[in-house]
Amino acid sequence: MKNKNMVVQGVEINVATRHEQDYISLTDMLKAKDGDFFISDWLRNRNTVEFLGIWESIYNPSFNYGEFAIIKSQVGLNSYKISVKERVEKTHAIGLQATAGRYGGTYAHKDIAFEFGMWISAEFKIYLIKEFQRLKDEESRATALEWSFQRTLSKVNYKIHTDAIKERLIPARLTKAQTSIVYASEADLLNIALFGITAVQ
Repeated sequence: MKNKNMVVQGVEINVATRHEQDYISLTDMLKAKDGDFFISDWLRNRNTVEFLGIWESIYNPSFNYGEFAIIKSQVGLNSYKISVKERVEKTHAIGLQATAGRYGGTYAHKDIAFEFGMWISAEFKIYLIKEFQRLKDEESRATALEWSFQRTLSKVNYKIHTDAIKERLIPARLTKAQTSIVYASEADLLNIALFGITAVQ
């Protein structure tokens, strides 16, 4: 699990990568909402429950529709209250996660986190999306730079290997045709060592 941070309207928000997906801390986002509110309050909202059910039905093949139907039927009742942990246990939901530890709290898949951002305020949601996109652009640039560096390093190493073959393994008395045969067989040894197959294979 990798963690990154972003700042939205002065609030530091943790972003965790789980199962190659981005999950945003709702616990951190809640600090931007005025008054005493809890994630469980948001989970009581009929529109929230509807949205979460649709999201899970699209992305989660293990979603427990039977338990979800029971939860949905209780929404709006004064007695209805459910925690993220209970919801996950009952419905096998993957969109929300409650975690403990240093980066603990409630995390939501980015799609759900953006929806939660609207509950805080329309303005907060817009800045959240903007900041998240900036974070992804930054990651993309870093990945492109790393790929470019590795490509350059591969070219340099290839040149070192080919020069070493020419200087150390090919006798000076061979003809150009003979040299190319020796060179090709040595290059194939490198291919086998690195990739497990020859260039032709």
